[in-house]
Amino acid sequence: MSRRPSLLAVLALLAAPGVALTEVDTGADARARPVEAVPAVDLERYAGTWYEQAHLPLFFQRNCVANTTASYSLRDDGRIDVVNQCDTDGGDRIEARAIARRVGDSTSKLEVRFAPAFLSFLPMVWGDYWVIDLDPDYRWAIVGSPDRKYLWFLTRDKAVPEARVHDMTARARRMGYDTSALIVTEQR
Repeated sequence: MSRRPSLLAVLALLAAPGVALTEVDTGADARARPVEAVPAVDLERYAGTWYEQAHLPLFFQRNCVANTTASYSLRDDGRIDVVNQCDTDGGDRIEARAIARRVGDSTSKLEVRFAPAFLSFLPMVWGDYWVIDLDPDYRWAIVGSPDRKYLWFLTRDKAVPEARVHDMTARARRMGYDTSALIVTEQR
């Protein structure tokens, strides 16, 4: 009996979008390895509006139910203005403004502060924002924190194929993120 059909079936399953990866596929030690940011981000290309496709549960996003966006604009002082918006269950559009700064010379490791400027001297008001995977054409990005508590899937297009979110999920899982609690963002 030939083993070829079995091998082809296994390969087809592995290539299919949306197939869950097992611990063997992701590597049992994925969470033991430190999270790495991409080598560099062209912040001018990164600026603009991104549409959130999914995120890990976060207290500060608890009221967001749809149409979550993040807009970035470069400032003359080298920092980045951040405007996050989303729709609530009641139909209101809410907004949170922040400022981001580079960590050292890195363009892919940023820190974001939503607290008032007078508190900016406090380290705990700055949250890690690392670009951990990025499409070469800047059509999608995966953003996370080195402690793996924060994770966002961002795209330039409001609507993306389901396969794109599955691919981003698999990428994040291979980096040791627990994607079992991901919340898919409704974009209307």
